[in-house]
Formats: sequence, structure tokens, C-alpha cells
Amino acid sequence: MPRHNSSLYYGSVAKTFHWLTALLMFAVFPLGYFANDLAHQITGPEFSGDQAVISRAVLLFSLHKTLGLALFATALLRILWALRQPKPAPLHPDRKAEVLAAEVVHWLLYGSLVLAPLSGWIHHAATTGYAPIWWPFGQDLLFVPKSQAVADVFSGLHWLFVWTLAAALGLHIAGALKHQVIDKDATLARMLPGKTPTVDAALIGADHSKAPAFVALAIWVLVLAGGGAFGVYSKAPHGAAVAAGSAPADTAPATTAPAASATTGNWTVQDGTLAISITQMGSAVSGEFGQWQADIRFDEPATPGPAGRVEVEIAIASLSLGTVTDQAMGPDYFDSATYPTAVFAADIEKLSEGYVANGTLRIRDQEVPLSLPFTLELSGDTAVMSGTAEVNRLDFNIGQGVQDEGSLAYAVQISVDLTATRSE
Repeated sequence: MPRHNSSLYYGSVAKTFHWLTALLMFAVFPLGYFANDLAHQITGPEFSGDQAVISRAVLLFSLHKTLGLALFATALLRILWALRQPKPAPLHPDRKAEVLAAEVVHWLLYGSLVLAPLSGWIHHAATTGYAPIWWPFGQDLLFVPKSQAVADVFSGLHWLFVWTLAAALGLHIAGALKHQVIDKDATLARMLPGKTPTVDAALIGADHSKAPAFVALAIWVLVLAGGGAFGVYSKAPHGAAVAAGSAPADTAPATTAPAASATTGNWTVQDGTLAISITQMGSAVSGEFGQWQADIRFDEPATPGPAGRVEVEIAIASLSLGTVTDQAMGPDYFDSATYPTAVFAADIEKLSEGYVANGTLRIRDQEVPLSLPFTLELSGDTAVMSGTAEVNRLDFNIGQGVQDEGSLAYAVQISVDLTATRSE
């Protein structure tokens, strides 16, 4: 069998690319479906934190992504080869509408085979805490930032391209079966490995119109416009953007100012952020609490020693943690329905260098000692404070079902930055 195409037949290289592409597609589609199904389960508020379910989802997503990149590379090589080869003539050039439809479907297939895995790859690179791609070249892409907005756009594009690919693939298979079962011609046979079928030599020279390419382009425009009309670029429309696949996605920032309340302190917080950072699947994932209030009593001592007291009350449900926010509120994690607030109460002490707040942090029904070292810049009646501390999530019975640090690290970084003004 010749390697190159002719005006009547496909060569062995084109056939190999065709069937390898088909094999990869039939692997990638079910892997993505079942991984998404598990991801929806994991991100649901009732998820128990079962480590076996999480591990299975990570495995399926990693397989899906790795084979998706293999499909992307195969599709590119197939297209480059096809551009250098003659395209065998249609067996029924007199059936204008049928030939046009077949060519349009081929253009949609080629485009989807490149765009679906590419958009998924960009979505993966824009998120953190993902199920990794199994290859040695890293998980990031040049010029792709870690951004929830970018991740959401390409999650939506991936969803559109995958469904376009599925529709084009279904039409392609239906057309092949029609030729085999109804027409009983050599359309399918000349793509099968082995003996080359007999084809009418009179077909040599049959023209391939450029019209199908323009029709396919018009369909792409409609698909993309429809995606915009239904808002699929502003939020993840499917499970590929959730915890086991590419998430927790990087943070959707919480910019709400700390809640105002009546306090007994002599300082009022004007602006600030209260954030946490965890490590999931080897990547840092950050989130912020949108509502919290701090009662601060502070008087700068002349020498190291006691300097005041602080009590911070945090609305747990205000945490924004990307696409896994609902999961974080579930019973195996923060259980915000039962324990809506967390409280940090501490005495402030000035050190020879810097400051520290020594006290306790209560989350859920657990209260644990915590020291928060911080820096403080005083300028008249304005104070700028920044501090970090680390806790073990298991001390608060958070994520007890996930005991594997490779999936979810025990350590949780807490950081606070605020600007306050003297209120008396």
C-alpha cells in the first residue's frame, strides 16, 4: 500500500492518522464524561470527602487531559499531512448537496480536533489545583496567566468545541454508514487498512470546491455567537472547571470590605483582605473571605510588651474559593450551615522586632491556639498591618475524608492585610 494519497485513494499515512484520531476520540470522550460526573459529585455540598472518589476523578481527568493533548498533536500532524497530499475525489460528484455536506463536516471535524483540546489545555494552564497532565513539560503555557476570567472563557470555549466535535463526528459516522449500508460503495473501504478497493478512474480530476470551508466558517461564527448569547464564557458550564479536573480553580477575588459593626476597640478597619491558601495536587489555591469584622484595641507601648487585644469574627459562607466554594461549605469541610462563623481572639504584644497576636482560632466546634506574627506601620492615626500564620486543617476536623496530602495538604496559610484608623 503506497504511503501517499492519490486522486482516487488514501495512502497508508492518511489512514493511520485517521484511525489513530478515531481511537483517541473514542477514549477522550467517555473519560471526560465520567470525570465531569464525578467532579459534579465532589463539588456538591453533600459530598462526604471520600478520598477514593477524589482519587478516581483525578485519575480520569489526568487521562482525559493527557490523551486530549495526544489528540491535539495527532490532529495537527494529520492536517499538515493532508495539506501536502491530493484529496481523493468524491465517489458521487453528481450529488452536489451530499458532497457539500460531507466537505462541511470534514472542515468542522478538522477545526474541532484542534480547537477542543487546545481550549482545554489553555483552561488547564489558567487554573491551579488541577489534575496534572502526565508529561515532563510542565503544566503552564507561555502567555497564559493564572486567571479565573481566562479559565472561564476557555472553559466555555472548550465546552462549545467539544459539542461541535461530537456533532460533526456523529454526522461523519452516519455518512460513512450510509455509504456502506445504503449506497454500498467504496467510501468506507478506501479508508480501511489492507487491500485497496476498486474505484472508477473517471473520477480523477473531480473538483473540490472551496464553498464548504466558508460554510463551516459560518457555522463556527454561529456557534461562538450562540455561546456568547447564552453566557458560557463568563462561568464554567460543565465539570471540567471543578475540583478534580482543574480546580479548585484560581481565586474569584472577594473584594467586599470588612463588615462594619459596633465595637469597643479604638481602631476601625477601613480596608483589608483576609485570605487562605491551600495546596491541592501540588498547586497553591487561594481564596478570600468577603465578610469579616475586627474589634481592635491597640495602644503602642514604648517598650516591648502588651499592646492590646483583637477579636475577629469571620462569616464562613463569604469565602470565595473558585469553583469549589460550594464544596468547601459542605459537611466534611467548613460545614457553614452548622458553624456559620469563625472567631480569632488574641492578645497583642509588641516584640523587639515586630508584633504578634497570641490567642485562639475557633472553626467549626474546634478551638486551637494560634500565634499570628505581623508587621505594623503607624502614621499618625492610620495603621497598616500585614501578617501570616499556618494551621493544620485536620485540627479543625476540616477535610477528614481527605487524608492524602498529595490531594489536599494539611497546612493552610492564613494571611491578613488591613488598613485601620484610630477611632477615638
